Amino acid sequence: MRRAVLLAVLFLLSLTTPVRAETFDGTELRVENGVFRDEHGREVVLRGFNVSGTAKLAEYRGLPFATTQDARTSAQAMKRLTGANAVRFLLTWAWIEPQRNQIDRTYLDNVTTQLRQFTDEGIRVYLDFHQDLYSRHLFNKDSWYTGDGAPAWAASGYPKESCGICVHWGQNMKNNNAVTAATYDFWHNRNGVQDSFVNAAGEALKHVKNALPANEFKLVVGVDPLNEPYAGKYDAGQTSQTWERDLLMPFYQRFRGEMDEAGWAGKPAFVEPLVFWNQNVDFFAEPGGLTLAQPLGDRFVFNAHFYDGKAQSGILMPGKAGDGQYTQAFNTIRDRAKALNTTAIVSEFGHPVSGFTSDKTPSVLKAIYQGLDSTASGARWWSAPRGSAISGSQWHWDTNYGRHRELMNDNPGKVKTDGDAMNDEHFSAVKLDANNTPVLNVDRALVDRVYPQAVAGTTLAFTYEDRAYQTWQQIPLPNVRALVGNAPFAVLVWDAHESAAPTEIHLPESLRSPLVISSAQSAVQGDELLLTSGPGRQFALVTAPSNGNVAAAEAEIRQWYVSW
Repeated sequence: MRRAVLLAVLFLLSLTTPVRAETFDGTELRVENGVFRDEHGREVVLRGFNVSGTAKLAEYRGLPFATTQDARTSAQAMKRLTGANAVRFLLTWAWIEPQRNQIDRTYLDNVTTQLRQFTDEGIRVYLDFHQDLYSRHLFNKDSWYTGDGAPAWAASGYPKESCGICVHWGQNMKNNNAVTAATYDFWHNRNGVQDSFVNAAGEALKHVKNALPANEFKLVVGVDPLNEPYAGKYDAGQTSQTWERDLLMPFYQRFRGEMDEAGWAGKPAFVEPLVFWNQNVDFFAEPGGLTLAQPLGDRFVFNAHFYDGKAQSGILMPGKAGDGQYTQAFNTIRDRAKALNTTAIVSEFGHPVSGFTSDKTPSVLKAIYQGLDSTASGARWWSAPRGSAISGSQWHWDTNYGRHRELMNDNPGKVKTDGDAMNDEHFSAVKLDANNTPVLNVDRALVDRVYPQAVAGTTLAFTYEDRAYQTWQQIPLPNVRALVGNAPFAVLVWDAHESAAPTEIHLPESLRSPLVISSAQSAVQGDELLLTSGPGRQFALVTAPSNGNVAAAEAEIRQWYVSW
């Protein structure tokens, strides 16, 4: 009894231990031995959102926000509501180079100004040169669909576009002759179109670097050279895998060289495999994942996307997502990154927040985050818990959601105001309420999550049970189970290394005053749990305050974590 009381007192004292967060600002990231590491050698997990769907529209001339103030409000809301530490920030070739060989410096100034609203909040950024269906300029004014990406001058001379009977805009990648022909020409550099893109991207990277103070450029993690690449159509005898090897990877290597010349040599390229490799709809998926590529190494990141096409169909997956539903898919992403000798990030994932399949959204998001966090299902985690969390950026963050005024394909008769205003999508996790205050479109528990922001060592295992939608984690340790009860909880096990900075765990709103059982010294500062220790294997259990037997739970979890 005395030991339990003493432990409880020590835990309460640890919560008030002052630690200055600014002392541990390890901003510069690198890829090392299959993980991101900061200047203090800590393993870093990036979590956040894509900013933003508005960048795909003409409404604000390819910018994520109408004004700098809108960008600032959005960045502050993202930090406050979700604890995000990174964003994928979209920019578009059409607005960078609207006329051939003429770079729009005003657009790049505006991009950089809006980007800085996120770095001002301490949020890391990685740029994404975005495209969907090659270009909006391929589509006629009465089309059901639209695209984004290439400027008008790089999208001329193609046949009248038509997808035929297509139930999803993505089918244009296979069925629309204008889209497939233009995409094919890009990869074969017809009329030097790929040359122009790479040159324009290099000019954009130079501009951003020169416009950012050095301390803010440190917060820029890297670059996604091109969103969701696909062939358009294959050459005779070519397969999806040989296309990746013979056309996609040379493009990435070329882009990598452009990054180096632009002053980005110390930052990785976030390279995506063939987009169809990311699909889980059997008739749409194709082999890929850069399986025929040489190992990428530390100057690249394996960058996957994940959407459950079956769940979005409403037919192929009639029910809700369940425990461990996406574990295998995310472990495949982990395995591909390991085989390529680098780390992984899932730079897009999500599910519609409105529409006829939005009843699945809580379960799908919970299952996706479970796959990012852990290598095992909730039912199996305690017996097979090994593996680090994967970085990821949810699609997407658009405070203009439901308030757009987009002239679809420049047609004044087709003004899009609903949802994302892009191909009838509804993915934004945020919107503005009647008072113009950012509010979430999804349960906060799903997106404001415990995650290991920086681990002073190597993560051995991590899990988080958010209690959103339903409970999937099954705790086999009776005293730990009694202590936690029905509260959210997280467990981190790591091999601690010598470091001048602590392990940092983000605490969601539901756990800002947590009960912490840990082999390390713990302190709470705002929305962060700071853990300091000497070298060796460490553990931390984070949950809500409890009347349970702390000493018994600690003894039980200590025995568990040294036994596997």
